[in-house]
Parts: sequence; C-alpha cells; structure tokens
Amino acid sequence: MFNKILIANRGEIACRVIKTARKMGIGTVAIFSDADKNALHVSMADEAIHIGPPPANQSYIVIDKVMDAIRQSGAQAVHPGYGFLSENAKFAEALEAEGVAFVGPPKGAIEAMGDKITSKKIAQEANVSTVPGYMGLIEDADEAVKISNQIGYPVMIKASAGGGGKGMRIAWNDDEAREGFQSSKNEAASSFGDDRIFIEKFVTQPRHIEIQVLCDSHGNGIYLGERECSIQRRNQKVVEEAPSPFLDAATRKAMGEQAVSLAKAVGYSSAGTVEFIVDGEKNFYFLEMNTRLQVEHPVTELITGVDLVEQMIRVAAGEKLSITQDDVALTGWAIENRLYAEDPYRGFLPSIGRLTRYRPPQETAAGPMLVNGKWQGDAPEGDVAVRNDTGVYEGGEISMYYDPMIAKLCTWAPTREQAIEAMRVALDSFEVEGIGHNLPFLSAVMDHPKFISGDMTTAFIAEEYPDGFEGVELPEADLRRIAASCAAMHRVAEIRRTRVSGRMDNHERKVGTDWVVTLGGEIQWPVKVMADQDGATVRFDNGQEMRVTGDWTPGDQLATMMVDGAPLVMKVGKVSGGFRIRNRGANLKVQIRTPRQAELARLMPEKLPPDTSKMLLCPMPGLVVKIDVEVGQEVQEGQALCTIEAMKMENILRAEKKGTVAKINAGPGDSLAVDEVIIEFE
Repeated sequence: MFNKILIANRGEIACRVIKTARKMGIGTVAIFSDADKNALHVSMADEAIHIGPPPANQSYIVIDKVMDAIRQSGAQAVHPGYGFLSENAKFAEALEAEGVAFVGPPKGAIEAMGDKITSKKIAQEANVSTVPGYMGLIEDADEAVKISNQIGYPVMIKASAGGGGKGMRIAWNDDEAREGFQSSKNEAASSFGDDRIFIEKFVTQPRHIEIQVLCDSHGNGIYLGERECSIQRRNQKVVEEAPSPFLDAATRKAMGEQAVSLAKAVGYSSAGTVEFIVDGEKNFYFLEMNTRLQVEHPVTELITGVDLVEQMIRVAAGEKLSITQDDVALTGWAIENRLYAEDPYRGFLPSIGRLTRYRPPQETAAGPMLVNGKWQGDAPEGDVAVRNDTGVYEGGEISMYYDPMIAKLCTWAPTREQAIEAMRVALDSFEVEGIGHNLPFLSAVMDHPKFISGDMTTAFIAEEYPDGFEGVELPEADLRRIAASCAAMHRVAEIRRTRVSGRMDNHERKVGTDWVVTLGGEIQWPVKVMADQDGATVRFDNGQEMRVTGDWTPGDQLATMMVDGAPLVMKVGKVSGGFRIRNRGANLKVQIRTPRQAELARLMPEKLPPDTSKMLLCPMPGLVVKIDVEVGQEVQEGQALCTIEAMKMENILRAEKKGTVAKINAGPGDSLAVDEVIIEFE
C-alpha cells in the first residue's frame, strides 16, 4: 500500500479524499493556487505545495506544475478527484512515465471512454443502445445547423471533452443551434482546452440514471446500483438519490450488467460511472462514461456501505476487489443536495464573496455499521444519517475562479420518505450567510409534490420553475406554526429587554399577553401568549391553540422548536419589531406588535424600490466577454445584449423589452459587481 498520496484537486473532493487516506493511514499532499492558499483542503493535508495563479489553466490543469509538485513531495500515487485532470489521458501517461500510480483507470480506458464521440462509437460496436446523433467533428456553426436539421430538433450540442454541464446547450431551432454551437465551443476551450463539439438528439421527458461500476486490474467488475440524477439545472445535477424511485429490479440488473460489460470492453479498472437516459417505458440509452469518481458518489456509499475512494486506492495499488456482485446489497435510501454559491432569486446566477456564517447541520451516523466496507446489521426503524461533504469554512471566501459548489448535503434513512424528511430538517438547519446560495430552492424541491412522488424528468426545474425561483408560499398550517413560535420567542426577548440594569424603582415594564403577528407584511393574526416554565401556549383569535417549546435564546440564529409535538427548525435573523425567518424555502419577515402598534403600523406608507426598468444590471459578479449592441441601436425583446462570464460559464443577457440603447457603461474585459449598470436605455 502507498505511504503518500497527492490529491490533484481542490475543494470538497480534495477534503473527501484526504479523509479516506487518513483512515487508511496514508499521508496526503495538497496542491493549491494563489486563490486557495487558505483553503480547507490545504489545512487538512499533511503537506501542501503551491502551483500557480488562480485560473485553473495556469495552475490545477497544468500537467507540468502538478508533476513538479509530485516530485517535490515524493508521492507514490495521485488521486485526481473529479474535473481538472481526472479524465486527462496525457496526465495518466505522465504519471506512468514517472512511476507514480494513478488512482483511476488506465490511460487507454480514459482515451476510449473519456471522449464522448469515441465512447459512443465503442458503445455502438458493443451493441449498447445509444441516442441518435452525429459523432463526427463539426467545423462551424453552419454545419452545426445543417446537422441539427438532419437529426431533427430538439438537439443537444455538447463538448466532446465536456463534463459538469459545461459546454452543453439544447437547441430547438436554427438560431439556437448557431448560438449554442459557438457558446459551447467557447466554454469547452476555456474549461477543457478542447473545443471539439458533437450533436445528438435530445430525448424529451428523459430521466438521467447512472450506474456506478467498480473494476480491478485482475478482470473483476461489479456494479453498485444506480443513482437518479434527473433534477438538473443547465445540465448540472442539483439533487441526486439512490436508488432510483423509477427503476425495477429487472431494469436495474440489465443496466448494471451492460455497464460492467462496457467497462470490461475497454479494460477498465477503478471506479467509474456509466450514464444512461431512460425514457418513460424504461428503455435506456447509453449517454457517456465518466472515467472518474462522480460528484454524487456519497449516495452510493450510503446505501451500499462501500467506500469508493478506498476501493479506488486499493485497486490502484494492485489489489483485487474484496467484494463480489453477490455481496452488493442496497440498504435504505440516500439523497444528496448540492449547495451552490448561486442566487436562486437572480436566475441561479453565481455569487461570490466571504462566508460570514457557515454552520452545517450536525453529521450523524446511521444504524448499520460498516465492517470491511460492508453493511453489518439492519437499521433501526426511523434511524437516519446526515453527511456533509464540504471544502469551505466560516470566514472563507468563495472564489470566482472555480466551480460554485459549496457542499454536498446527504441524508440516509430506511425509506425514501424518511430520507426526504431528514433532508428537509437538515436544510432548515444549514446556516449560510454572506453570499447568495440555493438552500431555499433545495428546500422547495424537497417539498414539491412531483419530487415526493418520484415522477420527475430532467425537465423538472424548467417545467416547475419556468419563470425562475421566486421563493415559496407556505400553506396556512405551516404559517400558523411559525407565527406561534415567533410570538413565543418574541415574548422571551421582551422579558429579557425589561431586565436592564439601572432602571428606576417601580418602573419595571410589564410584558403583556396580547400580540398581533404580521407575516410578510400582509397576514395579520391576533394571538394571546400564555407562558409557563416549560414553554408557551399560543391561542389564535379563531380559538386554535398551539403548544410551543424549544431551544432558543435571544441572539441565536437557529431556533429548534417543537410545536404541538412536531419539530420546527427555523433560521432566525433580527429585524425591527420581529424576526426574519427562513424555513422550508420561504423567507418571511415576521413582526410581533402590541394591538395598538399594529393599528398604527397599518397607516404607514409602503417604501417602493428604485426604478431600474430602463437599465441592464449585471446579475452576478463576472467578466464582460462582449457587448452585442451599440449606442443608438434599437433592440427587440429577447435580443442578446452582452455576454458575461462567471465561474467558467458564459451567460448571455437579453433585452426584456423593446428599447433604444442610450449609454453603454462597460466593455469587453471589464470586471463587474452585482447590480452594476451595464447598459442604459431611453
């Protein structure tokens, strides 16, 4: 076994590999750019080596710099994580020449399956069902349009060396094919250094289901069930679960055996993932093979008990697999939510900045115990696990140079329903401040009827949130639970405020029992709060009573309450006369006033936001790639105005209505902040 491993990556996956290496007694080496000198993976590793400037193409994906770090450290093996150099055959070749083990598949397998065009040809030769498409290289936008028409719209335009949703566009007509080809080509070149593009038929109403395979160099191969990855945004996975609520045992077996056969056909060893598109009739089509560890691997680990990183390291050291297909059993249900530094209220655009508060929910172990990578025993009914794979910390900075993922929050439970409920509580308990993030959206998905039913496709987000995410409107029953809790909490805060030192004798303020709770500035409920040593009983004006107990003191930013015996977890912020409450994806301003204060508050005029209807504001921090209009030009609704690049993704900003350009305040190469004015209109 190795004594020292270098992790050729950053962020949460570097931290994840370090944890397993530490468990195995293996020393670790981190690499870091200027932007990551204070990163979590750097402090966790036994050694850390600087490799260059912040941009990945000047540091993390420069093979020579990584090889220099390997030589400096004396590492015997390299784990590439995902992204960066993880599927780079030249990197695997350089390691082989240096006599350093690559914790991944052989160079030939990477070349065969890492290139989407080649892999599809191999799959076709192996009689694997594939999606119709054009596998040849496409020279320009005109050819892309011609091929798209031959295949038939809609089509998927994809980067051959792509991954993580980058370099991918769906086109429904000639204009979108032309535009999508150029954007995909640009993104592919900047992200992967390879701008080759191919086009395939876009299967409507598809589910994205992938099979985890594990092979050694002795000819053994197994599959560890599937992962449902259908909830995606911009072709980037957001929610994953294992197993899939859609597959039956026969389909799972067929997909698994086909995936292993495909892996063996190219001499694959290590962990890998074969991705399929599955239609409503359970017909499945090979999509691609990721010759690396997937982002969503934790859900497979949680239902199988197999540490995939450990198995990858053991395979790289030449060991045989210690488990056979008969040993693989899927126990319980696991769900993963990806926490991204992106603002769901601004069309999910990237957000950067400092994490002024970062408090994940407490991680807990499940009932079954892991012994030699296998489940031992059954989980007690209702037992759950919470796992958070992360690469950040409170006070750390989210950089504009890398992927916006902050953490992967996972829950495991004996049933899907219990795993979903555990995830709801975990999301409500996750405190993040200082940047825009998608926690509210994730909470909304966990409560969405279509997700709960398991009847979703890759079009889920586009169909259910066509106008973007604008928050959640909670049902009245949930609002009353929040109102009751806030009334009880406010009374506690009021009592504390009366106990100030230095007050005059006989001037103690009495805290009353009658209050009016206002939610969102609209709903008003008069309540009576009757407190005792154990909690409070809150009575609404309709006669309904709720018993509130819990753990909260003034100043706490997380309230863990019990309302009529049911748990309620709320993130709490202070506002004048009440609280800012976030729960289940809703963001509520809850004010508690005396009846007289409430009467006067109704007379106060509403403050209106400034008018920005004649301005194009930068929706996220980013770099101006190009400006598509000029002063005096008349633009139409939907017309492209400019392109902003942020976190390796190009975003085309379009006109919301017809108008004439009056002033342009930025140009290509300019770095802009959120809400900075780019263009003004007459």
